Amino acid sequence: MPTDDDATRLRDLIDELAVMRGRVTLSSGKEADYYVDLRRVTLHHEAAPLVGRIMLRMLDDAGISFAAAGGLTMGADPVGTALLHAAASQGRGIDSFVVRKAAKSYGMGRQVEGPDIAGRPVVVLEDTSTTGGSALTAVDAVRAAGGEVQAVAIIVDRDTGAKERIEAEAEVPCLYAYSKTDFGLD
Repeated sequence: MPTDDDATRLRDLIDELAVMRGRVTLSSGKEADYYVDLRRVTLHHEAAPLVGRIMLRMLDDAGISFAAAGGLTMGADPVGTALLHAAASQGRGIDSFVVRKAAKSYGMGRQVEGPDIAGRPVVVLEDTSTTGGSALTAVDAVRAAGGEVQAVAIIVDRDTGAKERIEAEAEVPCLYAYSKTDFGLD
């Protein structure tokens, strides 16, 4: 189980490795005075295990029961992998899945890859979100594949309305481990 020290250490690593201050254009097309590149954390040897433990604890603390977790490639991929490893270290069988931006035009033609999620309770993951668009795309794909979305879980909430939009449109709770204020961002 993660400790408060784990949460503090992950916050420090996010601030050190992932928060870039300066004018940037986000994937949503909006401009911001900072960028949070969480792949620098979710793919980091020390931070990735912390991500898995913190996200799993957050979902457990919220009472969210689920059998698989994943989201839109590529931001959610390492988050799902970290979470499945954290669960496995506790003897829990939680799978991960990857949502493609579009279904493959060959092979099985799947948009959701990994163990089958049809009829299973799942959580959609995201590293960070500005508009909620990526998470909502993943929710739609997961539901089309038969997954029963229980919640959306985000590592860092930019506090730009994504949480509210996700909750309104997907009609599931949207949880986050950290907000932009945890990093002194406006």
